[in-house]
Amino acid sequence: MTGNMKGLLLDDRWAPITSEMGFLEIGAEHAARAFAAWQAGLLVPRGIAVDVRPVQGSLEQALSSLLPLTSPESRRDLFIPTRSPWTAYVENGWGGTDAGSAMPAMARRLGCRGMRVVAVPHTLRGDKGRYGAVMFELYGPRQTHWLNYLRTLYVSNDGGKWVFGQSGEPLPFEKLERYQARKVRDRFTFDMLAEYLHHLGLSPFQEEFYLPQGAPAWLVEKTGTFVPAQTEYTLAQARADF
Repeated sequence: MTGNMKGLLLDDRWAPITSEMGFLEIGAEHAARAFAAWQAGLLVPRGIAVDVRPVQGSLEQALSSLLPLTSPESRRDLFIPTRSPWTAYVENGWGGTDAGSAMPAMARRLGCRGMRVVAVPHTLRGDKGRYGAVMFELYGPRQTHWLNYLRTLYVSNDGGKWVFGQSGEPLPFEKLERYQARKVRDRFTFDMLAEYLHHLGLSPFQEEFYLPQGAPAWLVEKTGTFVPAQTEYTLAQARADF
């Protein structure tokens, strides 16, 4: 069930940062520098500098480099090497990572595949907690039926109602019969998401999947004058309503 997600990355301690993650099928430093160049083109005219630096240490130490979280504009983006051809992406927005904006654009810019992965337990009780979601989006380097999307699958709680959706060509390993399950939230589960990602060479919910052989993560940091309403938050503040 979508509400029972045993095995989330780092026991979900770094949600909402890790509730949604992006992936690019290219090296981490290359991805970070290409992203920084793209962002610099947008932000330097506003007087905002964009820098790239390596971050050594454990996965949690790398994630700590994103703090504090910010809103309405994110200021730090992290590219993390993995034990696969894929690089992971997270950022420091107060509401969590927005991989659905950056990853399709980066896949096209870099000429590689990209991905968006969402795993949020359904914990809503009254006005506290989160709406559950399991989502998978795969992007290619070229135009498709919709932008550069290759495949989309999702089950999510939309304001109290569970919804399921899919688009694009199914991948060879998909369990198509599951999409006919009577209960909507059983049509695409966290376990199915993890299995599908394993077929693509990813184990994103396992800490040891990241930072192989002491390789650094790469932090893209933006400094300068942001909007007047820019606010900083601790991770605990961002998690207060969970």
